[in-house]
Amino acid sequence: MEWARSGDDVVVVLEPGEEIHASLRQLADELGINGAVITSGIGRTMNSTFGYMDETFTYHRRTLEQPAELVTLQGNLARHQDGSAFTHLHATFADDDFVTKSGHMFEATVFVVAEIHMRIMSKIVMTRCPMIDGEFVELKLENHEP
Repeated sequence: MEWARSGDDVVVVLEPGEEIHASLRQLADELGINGAVITSGIGRTMNSTFGYMDETFTYHRRTLEQPAELVTLQGNLARHQDGSAFTHLHATFADDDFVTKSGHMFEATVFVVAEIHMRIMSKIVMTRCPMIDGEFVELKLENHEP
């Protein structure tokens, strides 16, 4: 992973074999980020697992094992109540026939490269709190304005 920061903006370049969620969480720990918005991401991934949540708050997953273009990536980065980093990402993938698939991204390993922009919310603490039933982890916001 390579990254550069300008104020609250961070540009991240991930290399082959790096998993996107794990890499962003590692960077959050390294930089002490308590809230950020992932505004864009492009590249080429493999073993990309994505899906959707149904009305019972249960996720349904599908995996694209073959390499695919990462056409869009967006989401946010917060902290669990225990302090560990949590990424909530949505993505669109295009296979080699230009067919797109999209949804909540559970996992994606970089095949060629991933280039990601993240905006740090330096005056907001973002916390993820699990719901009683289902897999959803709700986002809570706390302002830290001076």
